Amino acid sequence: MTLTMKPVMKRTLHRTFHRTVIVLACAWLAGCVSVPYHVPAMPLPTVYHEAQDGAAQGAQPDDAIAPDWWRAYDDATLDALLARIDVSNQSLLKSMALLRDARAQVDAARADYFPTVGATASVTSTHLSANVLGHSRAGKTTPDHLLGLGASWEPDLFGRIGNNVDAAKARLQASADDLAAVRLSLQAEAAIDYFGIRSLDREAALLQQTVDAYASVLQLVTNRYKGGIAAEGDVAQAQAQVESTRAQLADLQLARSQVLHALATLVGEPASTFALPALPAQAADAASADIALPATPAAVPATLLQRRPDIAAAERRVAAANAQIGVARAAFFPTLMLNLNGGLESSGLAGWLTAPSRFWAVGPALAATIFDGGKRQAGVDSARAQFDASAADYRETVLKAVQDVEDNYAALRLLDHEAASQQAAVTASSRALQQATDRYRKGAAAYLDVNVVQAAALTDARALEAVHRRQLAASVSLFRALGGGWEGAGAGLQ
Repeated sequence: MTLTMKPVMKRTLHRTFHRTVIVLACAWLAGCVSVPYHVPAMPLPTVYHEAQDGAAQGAQPDDAIAPDWWRAYDDATLDALLARIDVSNQSLLKSMALLRDARAQVDAARADYFPTVGATASVTSTHLSANVLGHSRAGKTTPDHLLGLGASWEPDLFGRIGNNVDAAKARLQASADDLAAVRLSLQAEAAIDYFGIRSLDREAALLQQTVDAYASVLQLVTNRYKGGIAAEGDVAQAQAQVESTRAQLADLQLARSQVLHALATLVGEPASTFALPALPAQAADAASADIALPATPAAVPATLLQRRPDIAAAERRVAAANAQIGVARAAFFPTLMLNLNGGLESSGLAGWLTAPSRFWAVGPALAATIFDGGKRQAGVDSARAQFDASAADYRETVLKAVQDVEDNYAALRLLDHEAASQQAAVTASSRALQQATDRYRKGAAAYLDVNVVQAAALTDARALEAVHRRQLAASVSLFRALGGGWEGAGAGLQ
């Protein structure tokens, strides 16, 4: 028995086969255009070398840093200041605007998936010259009333649109990460400025108390001079010591004013109207008291890849550059446009809306570049070079982040030792000053000895406060270096 296939069925199968081949060919070509993406390899050490002796007691590498990390310092004034950054800091508002722009760019890229529809309406009159030979409308005026719609659509056969969308989405995520990085940097900078102002207040209180103490000694020296016990030169030295310390106090007040103005800019307020009242006067030893530091957070280097928004932003830019390679490759393939136009056109209004006035045109258009002198290949080479540059930026960002963490772990560990030694120096110099002053009162020592010990004691006390100030700055910087509790907001954007 012989089976025969009807001609209609043969034609149907033949068409189906050809369509399947065309679809598979387009899919294969689209796969050639797309570029698989992998995060650039970046080997990291297993531990932070500088943290091995300086990590907090009981802290674990996987311990999460709270998003509001600054509350670990337990300072209500600091909490209120940092809350103002999100509202009125201009750098942060700029980053927010750039994020909205990136979101709009994604919407614009996605719009290419859909057809473009336009409308045309015109009323024209055309008059041909009467001296045109062989033309049936020569010397006549022809009115034309037209109302039409046009639509065009480019199917994304070779991934140009899809890769553009992927690149725009990656840039949007990078912009969100940039916003988080700017916010973290501003918070840390404001915290460092705030703690700097408070430290300068303590140091100013120390200087003021020192001026008062020196003034008492000056009075003692003056009385001894009037009694014929001390030389006039001792009075001059004591006076010089008082005035020199007052000059240091004035210089310290200038430094406080400048840091205060910087803090005003960070919270988005004019420096002319921003104020932060100074700490009340304290006992002389309070200026050198230990400042309570929060527990040092522990971490392993790999956590930087999840915690640091600047690293996340750099990685998203690598992804965007990878998608641009696909866009450049798509230029080697033809572009298919599906066009549809239709409407009504008539020389007179009477028959404008009748069926004979209709016009339409529909059909595909395929366009391809045959020769361009290597322009498309140059575009691919450029996209690859930009990808390599973005990957290098990503690796450099990771390396600098590791360096940043190591620097601040080292700072906290070594400043702790320095503070202990400096505290011992302050204690010793205070005892030496008391003994020198007692000997001078008893006439057993020259005032020059007291003068030298006074200067040393003040220098040691100010150095101790400076160490405390650096400890706080290093603590804040470590929170920033470890990501400051950032939760990866950019990764969830679509």
